[in-house]
Amino acid sequence: MTSGEGIRQARWKLHLKPSTMEAIVGYLCISPWIIGFLVFTLGAMLASLGISFLRTDMLTETRFVGLDNYRKMISDSLVRKSLINTAYYSFAMVPLGTIIALLIALLLNQGVKLQGTFRTIYYLPSIVSGVAVAVLWAWLYNPELGLINAVLAKFGIQGPRWIYSTRWAMPSMIIMSLWGAGGSMLIFLAGLQSIPTMLYEAATIDGAGPWRRFWHITLPLLTPTIFFSVVMRIIGSWQIFTQAYVMTAGGPNNATLTVVLYLYRKAFEQFHFGYASAIAWVLFFIILGFTLLIFKSSELWVFYESEVKK
Repeated sequence: MTSGEGIRQARWKLHLKPSTMEAIVGYLCISPWIIGFLVFTLGAMLASLGISFLRTDMLTETRFVGLDNYRKMISDSLVRKSLINTAYYSFAMVPLGTIIALLIALLLNQGVKLQGTFRTIYYLPSIVSGVAVAVLWAWLYNPELGLINAVLAKFGIQGPRWIYSTRWAMPSMIIMSLWGAGGSMLIFLAGLQSIPTMLYEAATIDGAGPWRRFWHITLPLLTPTIFFSVVMRIIGSWQIFTQAYVMTAGGPNNATLTVVLYLYRKAFEQFHFGYASAIAWVLFFIILGFTLLIFKSSELWVFYESEVKK
């Protein structure tokens, strides 16, 4: 008996309409994801919200303290420091990463030879494990043994101390983040190749040069892709953790202390789970605020082909 015959027989026995039976089958198919979301995402979020009103180490002490954890954050200088560091990283990394990924995609979209090979080469770094990348860049940034300062020395340039300097530590993280530009590059390349070539041909016949074709055709039609990339980068940049934890442990002098790293310290090193949960919820609302801001501003700068202007 085939699966289709089995479903038809089950429908006949239960006297269900075909549409109802299809809905049941659909829900059964997606039930693993629904259960996973309810238990491991929504359930964990609600538990974290509840814990943020407690003072607890999850072992010996659990006491309801209301909004004390949130009030405590206002006077915590390390919370302010971590927020400033993360904002610095995000505001620099998001535009830089977007522009560089777009530039690479534009170059690869020019019909260069071995395009597939270059596409693979640029994309490969983005799939390497975050810890492996952090270890690699920690060596590259080593002021004594690292490759970057060795290359600079060939040109008579004294390299900085990179992640060991309070001045250069966060810029080093930002530069390192460009390593993974290949992921966005691939999305931009797909967006570029979906633009109808007839638009470029018509513009060329009308005398439009490369810059005008880019400004009036490529960029407007690519704004949905840019919008997606910016939103994902904002969400990811505010959650930076692995690089800061592996390479600098938040140092030197808290120059690379990020919000998630501080949250981790409070939860899993000092066992202040209530305070850590409060920090997590503040971070959640910051990311939500920026994401909503981008969504709201998208009405002004994102162009959809199917959208009819009022």
